[in-house]
Amino acid sequence: MAASPNRGPLDPGPDDRETVLAARWRRLRDGVPPGLYLLACAVALAAALVGVGWVLSRVVHDDDVGRADSSMSRWLAGERNPELDDVTAVTSEVGGTLTITVAAVIAVAVAAFVWRRWREPMLVAVAVAGEVLIFLAVTLLVDRDRPPVRQLDEAPPTSSFPSGHTAATIALWGALAVLASERARSALVRNLFLVLAFVLPLLVASSRLYRGMHFLSDVLGGVLLGGLWLLATVRGIRIGVAHWALRHGGAGVAGRPWRRSALRHG
Repeated sequence: MAASPNRGPLDPGPDDRETVLAARWRRLRDGVPPGLYLLACAVALAAALVGVGWVLSRVVHDDDVGRADSSMSRWLAGERNPELDDVTAVTSEVGGTLTITVAAVIAVAVAAFVWRRWREPMLVAVAVAGEVLIFLAVTLLVDRDRPPVRQLDEAPPTSSFPSGHTAATIALWGALAVLASERARSALVRNLFLVLAFVLPLLVASSRLYRGMHFLSDVLGGVLLGGLWLLATVRGIRIGVAHWALRHGGAGVAGRPWRRSALRHG
């Protein structure tokens, strides 16, 4: 992916891989190429996570990996105190369903109102909604038990693997960091959102571990889900942008029309 000071992370160049793929699907209707790409990524990611979750819950549950997972949960439970209980109750909810949903809806609405084009609000919507759908599919098929310690929160009916709180926090705040990199003029704002995209998932993940809601491997599974799906979403949006430009005569870097080289790859 060629870097350019005039191009954001959602703006593919005429010779980028997303543009090449969009050119191959140029005859398809608008929205179909990114939809096909994201569907394929979602199926592949869900299948891989189901495989990992099945191994963790059925194969290595009583082996060294499973015992290490349980030992960490027991150690954290032994370190609990009222102050940390109160702090983690708050930080855990940063990745809660209500918090993520409200923040995502606000972000989508603001992005649509401010920029009046589809790519920015669609990035947030697809990143968060797609993560939720993949998470639900994986938990339904894996059905892993919670750690063998007292849980400080009411356990939802979903599987312990992967951590949905962790994955959702990465998907949402990672998408917002991408938008800040794409649209914010201030380096301070861009760096702030980048820091939040790393710090908030770390706080949520550690809180879920401390409160006995997940094994360490569950949290790592949530990191994989949120991070890989965010990357797939960014690429999907870039494919959609490139596809629309190829079909409707869009401009490339700095407003110059794309060269025909991108079309020759198709």
